[in-house]
Amino acid sequence: MFESLKKKFSRTSDKLEEELIEEAQEENNLEEESGKKFSFFSFGRKDKKEEEDSKSDVAEIPQEVENIQETDTSDDETSDDKDEKSGFWSFGKKSSDNKEEPQEEEESAEEIQEEEEPKKSHFWSRNKEEDTEESEDADEKTEEKKSRFWSRNKDNDSSEENDEDEEPSGMFSFITAKTISEKHLEDILWELEMGLLEGDVAMEVASAVVDSVKDDLVGRKIKRSNDITEYTYNALRNAVAEIIDIPGKSMTEMIEAKKAQGEPFVVMFVGINGTGKTTTIGKLANYYLKKGYTPVIAAADTFRAGAIEQVNYHADKVGVKLIKHQKGSDPAAVAFDAVEHAKAQGKELVLIDTAGRMQTNTNLMDEMKKIKRVAKPDLVVFVGDALTGNDATQQASKFNEAIDLDGVILTKADADSKGGASLSIGYVIKKPILFLGMGQGYDDIKEYDADWMLNQLFSESGEEVNINEA
Repeated sequence: MFESLKKKFSRTSDKLEEELIEEAQEENNLEEESGKKFSFFSFGRKDKKEEEDSKSDVAEIPQEVENIQETDTSDDETSDDKDEKSGFWSFGKKSSDNKEEPQEEEESAEEIQEEEEPKKSHFWSRNKEEDTEESEDADEKTEEKKSRFWSRNKDNDSSEENDEDEEPSGMFSFITAKTISEKHLEDILWELEMGLLEGDVAMEVASAVVDSVKDDLVGRKIKRSNDITEYTYNALRNAVAEIIDIPGKSMTEMIEAKKAQGEPFVVMFVGINGTGKTTTIGKLANYYLKKGYTPVIAAADTFRAGAIEQVNYHADKVGVKLIKHQKGSDPAAVAFDAVEHAKAQGKELVLIDTAGRMQTNTNLMDEMKKIKRVAKPDLVVFVGDALTGNDATQQASKFNEAIDLDGVILTKADADSKGGASLSIGYVIKKPILFLGMGQGYDDIKEYDADWMLNQLFSESGEEVNINEA
């Protein structure tokens, strides 16, 4: 989900890092630091396993140190003994020579004398070869160090290849701490704002995000390149958290409150044609049926005969009662009858389907207002298609002006790569998102949770989405 927004957020961090490092280069204020560069999304992970592993590593350190000390001591003792026995020339011998020393002691003095000259020549030739190899190794290490300083994407050794939280690239620090100024952010935040607008994020939302990030970052002191990534990540996450967290009770809580009064909870659904409104009603009927409630559906879209057949199909599939009249009958009367049926039968939930209409159709908008007056719904919900982006936000605004919405349900959220509607719609109309449609099946609907949404926006690309998460 929201791959486009994720890329834009990550790009903002990368651009700021490039800006500060380039400036530090010109000022001779940059040096390489041991360590690895963290990825943008790694700061959002809560890896308890790593913490446990870290604790276990700390617990094992004393034993490891003790073992090392014992090993070093034994090595020193062995070395001292060998020095006393072998003398100066023994330092040039290979380990295999040392292993053969007991046999050599048994050899005659003549044999030792005969082998002495070859051993000496071998000693000097081997030292020359080692000196050459050491010289070449030193040159290679020097060259590698020079190239690695500026190579930020160099592969690490094999022991670090499977580290998912860190990128295998060099980390840099500033000799004198850098302070983020408005000058550093000017072009970067402009690019971010343009990117958000291209992703169908509403203008006022894009501006709010940019202003929040700017306020958060300006004046920050940076010592390491990882600090840039972390501060940018937190600034963006905090800005988005304020945007998507619109206060409001969950629909389930409201049903329970109305049930305690002995009354059914009445929900009226509005929106334009083709957004998945009728399918969403079927999903909600199934959702609350499984929670132990008894819903009833009102087929108040009498404008089209096909609409009555469609909602009837969903009601039969899910297994709930449908209240319907003939095509062309008064939709307000259908809604009223459904409410009365729920009261008489002790059912807790009434779901009213209305005709899809464009926000510019005055006659149908007036009809919708009449249904609201007659049925007196506890909740008026706008159903919008997440894939339409900013259009869904504009439609919700018009419906809100006409009928005063109480909440929003976004369909096809699982297929939304941009995330513009999910980020904007609640903030613009100041009404909460209640549910997200996450697929084609009746079980593919999720009660909206701002924390869950935030994690989806700031999770690693390709991370699996679980609609059953709390």
